[in-house]
Amino acid sequence: MKYSGLQRKYILIGLLLSTFLAAIEGTVIGPAGPRIVGDLGGVELLSWVFTAYLLTMAVATPIFGKISDLYGRKPVFIIGSVLFLAGSLLSGLSQGMEQLILFRAVQGIGAGALTPVTFTIIGDIYSIEERAKVQGWISSVWGISSLVGPLLGGYFVDSLNWRWVFGFNVPFGLLSLLFIMKHFTERVEKRKVNIDIPGAITFTVGVTALLFGLATGGQQLAWNSPLLIGIFAVALISLVLFFIVERKAEEPMVPLKLFRIRDIAYSNLASLLASALLIGLTSYLPLWVQGVLGKNATISGLVLAPMSLSWMLGSVLGARWIISRGSRLTSLVGMAIIALAAVGMAFMNEHTSIYLLMLFNALYGIGFGFSFAVFTIIAQSSVHYHLRGASTALNSFVKSIGQTIAVTVFGMLINLGITSRLPEPAAGADPITQNDINNLLSPEKVHLLPQELWEQLKHTLSGSLGFLFIVMAVVAAAGLITAFGLRSKAPEPEEI
Repeated sequence: MKYSGLQRKYILIGLLLSTFLAAIEGTVIGPAGPRIVGDLGGVELLSWVFTAYLLTMAVATPIFGKISDLYGRKPVFIIGSVLFLAGSLLSGLSQGMEQLILFRAVQGIGAGALTPVTFTIIGDIYSIEERAKVQGWISSVWGISSLVGPLLGGYFVDSLNWRWVFGFNVPFGLLSLLFIMKHFTERVEKRKVNIDIPGAITFTVGVTALLFGLATGGQQLAWNSPLLIGIFAVALISLVLFFIVERKAEEPMVPLKLFRIRDIAYSNLASLLASALLIGLTSYLPLWVQGVLGKNATISGLVLAPMSLSWMLGSVLGARWIISRGSRLTSLVGMAIIALAAVGMAFMNEHTSIYLLMLFNALYGIGFGFSFAVFTIIAQSSVHYHLRGASTALNSFVKSIGQTIAVTVFGMLINLGITSRLPEPAAGADPITQNDINNLLSPEKVHLLPQELWEQLKHTLSGSLGFLFIVMAVVAAAGLITAFGLRSKAPEPEEI
């Protein structure tokens, strides 16, 4: 459908607001993580606050992509907005960690509808030359909102309550919904679309079982426990069935044939690895700043702020470079800068300056800006119109999977690291409890810990997080190697 210049401006404003909503959600909660643990307890469940959101978003993304083919982008956008906003409000009212995880799952379903539809609409109404510029604008909004998010999130946590961080994005979501409902119209061509229910079921069961097994292994369940072995068996069987179903499905949840296109295959793999680094950084760096360095949530938000500003710069440059310098060089620049930041962070210790952490985050931001802008444009520009929605949804799906798996595996590494490094209590002293670790992460309760115990727990957390940052450096190196597989020219539609 043809849109006037004025219509496209209004639609773009709505999409920019939607992007702002998603970006705020991703950055506001980071500084709140330690305070949530201090209030609700359950540090062993902290990773599931992120995992529940990312898992449901990953499953919902391709399903809603198919639904939008049948009923149009607008209804899916509206449904996604309502679910996301409802999940946000309910998360802020949670009375326990289990409730928070459940409501975050609702929020993730909404995000699974919003994210791919937003990028698909851009791909539909803008040419590739215009698309690069619009992607720069979208990434700029991401940068601005990501700057505001950690700072305001940290301020709300320190000055008010962590619950405010979930309500902060509601006004932006309502404005976005208003603009799209009023100005976006579409002519939907009625056609039969088969929703891949077997694929959705096998994927959900398989990935949920895998992540649950990783999260509980060595903690609530022993690695040689028959129950845990059974959980992993269910995961393996379900994922094998998922792969078989996807190869035979008429309308697969994950269109595997897209991986025949070289740029899509390598860019999605690099997206997966980069997304893993992003969630690891935003989820666990605040634990370092607050638990190891002893700073408050506002400072942890300030440490993340340079990434947001430099992300904006990197995305604008990356969107321009992909047209003139091709996919490979642009992606390599981004992934190389990410690897440099990851290696630098792997060498930090308890005496590392806050300013050096801010520098590492600034480098991360430039790299993420270059990389994610390029990967999104590749997804939209490497296929023809009839596959653009599926390709965009696949890119969003891969990013969600990367974050989902990473936050669970990283959480498992942190929990195992803490357990293995906990010092033995002195003779006659009480054993170290989970509540002691919760108190370490709460500025209001840390004073309850004896000085000697505080020092011991701080070193325990430092060692666990330090190992995690080394793992992240290895992941960054793998991402850099993957980028070499991209073609040197700018992306163009291919037949498959």
